[in-house]
Amino acid sequence: MVKRARDPGKILVVGSGVGGLTAGILLTKLGYSVTIVEKNAVPGGLLRGYRRSGIDCPVGIHYLGSLAPGEPLRRLWDCLGVTEHVPLERMGLDGPIDRYVFDDFVFDLPEGLAAFEDSLRQSFPAEQRQIAAFIEEMRPVFESFARLDMLTTRGIQGSLDNFSPMGEYVARLNCSLRLVSVLAVPTTLIGIPFHDCPRFYYYMILASYLLSSWRLVESTTVMTDRFIQQFQSLGGELLVGDAVDCVTVSAGAIKGLRLKSGRCLPADTVIAAIHPRNVLSMLPPKSLRSEHEARITGLENTKGLLVVTLAVDDRYHAERPYNLYRLYPEADGSLSRGSFHQIRRSNQPETLLLTIMTTSGIDEWAPWLDTRTGQRGEEYEEAKWKRAGTLLADATDLFGSLQGMRVIDIYTPLTIRDWVGSPGGSAYGIMRSSAQLLKTACLSRPSLAGLYFAGQNILAPGILGTTLGSFQVVRRIIGHKRFTREIMEECC
Repeated sequence: MVKRARDPGKILVVGSGVGGLTAGILLTKLGYSVTIVEKNAVPGGLLRGYRRSGIDCPVGIHYLGSLAPGEPLRRLWDCLGVTEHVPLERMGLDGPIDRYVFDDFVFDLPEGLAAFEDSLRQSFPAEQRQIAAFIEEMRPVFESFARLDMLTTRGIQGSLDNFSPMGEYVARLNCSLRLVSVLAVPTTLIGIPFHDCPRFYYYMILASYLLSSWRLVESTTVMTDRFIQQFQSLGGELLVGDAVDCVTVSAGAIKGLRLKSGRCLPADTVIAAIHPRNVLSMLPPKSLRSEHEARITGLENTKGLLVVTLAVDDRYHAERPYNLYRLYPEADGSLSRGSFHQIRRSNQPETLLLTIMTTSGIDEWAPWLDTRTGQRGEEYEEAKWKRAGTLLADATDLFGSLQGMRVIDIYTPLTIRDWVGSPGGSAYGIMRSSAQLLKTACLSRPSLAGLYFAGQNILAPGILGTTLGSFQVVRRIIGHKRFTREIMEECC
């Protein structure tokens, strides 16, 4: 007997990032009454940018993959009705998408699987066998991803080998350390160490950018506002500036939310598009099974980011149509440090925006753990500038003189923690490593009727992984048959 989907009734979504907005749009399209609750005065989470010295700066979106007509993210966005009015420019048409700069060699990542294979073969002529095996392994996952098979089936299909670590796989191939370093770069986009990154997640993130890569022409606020406008135009309600105090529960089922203001919102379904660990603090004791709660508490998160943004005078520097990575491999070829650079037009005349990012753990900022943004004092500012100095040295290595550049902002994992409540300032949420795959399975089926998790912690980080995760959450809420009939037919 096929189990019928539970009637979700009134639906509340906690968090207005891309995960919450995606779920909200889909469910309002299906005719449900949906309210999104956001603790901050401004909605959007990491999807929204901010302004410094009159310049719009991105936070969580620096470039996107698979947005050409017919490609996965474009099909999902078209289904949501948000593609229109989001100004984008395609990367990699006349050169690379990304340039990887090492101490002694440079590798350019082009658009397309065939071009990527050619680039690998030219750069590593002595490793034709290893490259052929790698591409042959990736091809079916690439094709499955392009078809959005993960949404049309009841689970991720394929060999169990797809979930084994990339590190084990390349070790069996006997790749050189240089080749390992090049192959390891895509895992930095989801915050997972290459040696422990499941092959499926690795291939998915790499495929998304090889299909096509895009940058926003204007501020990420334009994209955020498009999602919000679509949600509200469909009849969705957005409440901002009022955090959730607790989730109300009775007889093992969701009953609604109580907000910090004292307002009570009744509902049969709550979608928590925030970090699952934060949800635990909102639930009454023993709402979840003890083993379920213990698994969520014990999950390891990805690290945070240190980000430096600079205003660049276009008289001295030119926009680059590709991203640059300055990378420093370890002895085993893995990447534990390096920096990402993007220099592009800003919203100000004659001014470019240079964004530099690197991984940063919360422990590096331990003296200020108990402080809040704007109240950390001079020593914190000095520590930020000291760390930023290393990144500026990387920028000098890539761009030459920093003449015509001025730092307009520096933020740390503490900033991300304060803005979106991510534990430890984690940039990519729960680490989807091979070691944690079984533990993360509990997030798909919370042991409380009417509670669902969404956002980047459910499937994979990044805008594509987060969007796919929210589509899967909606499928669980409305049932596979209705989802296939009313959502996937539109996507296809």
